[in-house]
Amino acid sequence: MKRRSRPEEKGAPKWMVTFSDLMTLILVFFILLFSMSVVDAQKFRAIADSFNQRQIFEFMPSAIEFENPSEERGEERKDPFDEGDFGEEGSDVDMDELLQEVNNFLETNELNELISATRDDRGVVLVLQERTLFESGEAELLPVAEPFLTKVGTLLEAIPNMVKVEGHTDSRPISTFRYPSNWELSGARASSVIRFLIGAHDLEASRFIATGYGETRPVVPNTTVENLQTNRRVVIVISDPSYDDGQDF
Repeated sequence: MKRRSRPEEKGAPKWMVTFSDLMTLILVFFILLFSMSVVDAQKFRAIADSFNQRQIFEFMPSAIEFENPSEERGEERKDPFDEGDFGEEGSDVDMDELLQEVNNFLETNELNELISATRDDRGVVLVLQERTLFESGEAELLPVAEPFLTKVGTLLEAIPNMVKVEGHTDSRPISTFRYPSNWELSGARASSVIRFLIGAHDLEASRFIATGYGETRPVVPNTTVENLQTNRRVVIVISDPSYDDGQDF
């Protein structure tokens, strides 16, 4: 009696179905891993920039010998503002570190009574009072303002950051042929400071922005003579590259 032959199975072997499912699951797994490990570009750039600051590694020993041993021991360290070599051209500067260096610069050059330096979201902010720069109602720099503005220019030569110069007035109205309102006066004062800085130093004009706010941004109420004097000021903002200038301009 002849045995019946088993019919040939069509299609792929059964084990291949299981194998295909396994490969699909592994592929999905790796896709999920990749999607969860995508690096935020802005955070990555901030981290990368922080490692570009050489001061971070100054007090950390290196396993690699320097060609010049004195560099490893820090014997050749210089004041970053001595020759205008703070950071490298085109690189971003750590703003908290910059504030400390600016305050040291102001103290060394005896400018603390003329200029104050603070830090906010925009960057490092230098405030210069009107009485040190201009006559009342005028936008032409006083001769006594030039020496310390020259030192400010030396500071700006040492760093690559964008610089915004703001003019501010008090609430008292002005109406002259040259300055019909505080808008024109504040803008002209900001422009005068920029023109001097560019003219006295090797600074690119494209780094600067001049803005006149008039009396719209007082720091104290315009109720006393002292407060009026405080509100009349020029502000130099050394911009933080990570700040979204659309919030302010």
